[in-house]
Amino acid sequence: MPKIAIISASVRKGRKSHSVALYFQDYLSQQQLAETEIIDLDAYNFPIFEERLRLIENPTEDMLQLAKAITDADGVIIVTPEYNGGYPASLKNVIDLLYAEWKRKPIAIATVSAGPFGGSQVITSLQFSLWKIGALTIPVMFPVPTVEKSFSDDGAPTDKEATDKRAANFINELLFWIKAKQSVV
Repeated sequence: MPKIAIISASVRKGRKSHSVALYFQDYLSQQQLAETEIIDLDAYNFPIFEERLRLIENPTEDMLQLAKAITDADGVIIVTPEYNGGYPASLKNVIDLLYAEWKRKPIAIATVSAGPFGGSQVITSLQFSLWKIGALTIPVMFPVPTVEKSFSDDGAPTDKEATDKRAANFINELLFWIKAKQSVV
C-alpha cells in the first residue's frame, strides 16, 4: 500500500483548509487506498528559511522529521489556502527547506478559498515552485470554493457523494503517477 503524506499548509488562526486535509486522510483510509500521515505545518515551529536542510549545521528535530516524512512518502497531497493569489509563507518555507526530497515526487494539489474560485489563482505559483525543484505535480487539481460551507471543521464534506466523486478522480491520478514512478525506479 502506498504512503501518502498530506501537507496541511496553513498556520493561520481559524484556518479552514485543515478540514480538507482531514477529509483526504479519512477518504484514503476508508477506501483503503494508502497509508497516510498529515504533516500539519501549524504543529512545527520552523524558522524563516535561511538555507536548504543539507547545508544547515544543526537542523532541528522538526526539520529532520519533515525531511524523513517527505522522503518516505510515495506521494504527497498539498492542501493550501489561497492568500491574495498566492500560497502561505509556511508552505514556501518548507518547499525551499528541502530539495532532493521533492525530486520526482508525485504531488497532488488541493486549493482552498473562502470565495467562489476555490483557490485557483494559487495553482500557477505553487506549481512553478515545485517544478523548479524537480517535483512531479499531477495534472488533476482539487479546488474547494467556499470551504467553510463545503466542509465541517472535522473534515466531513457537506455533499459527501459529490466530494467523494471528485476525490476519487484526484486520488486515482495521484496513485497512477505513484505507480508509474515506482515502475521506472
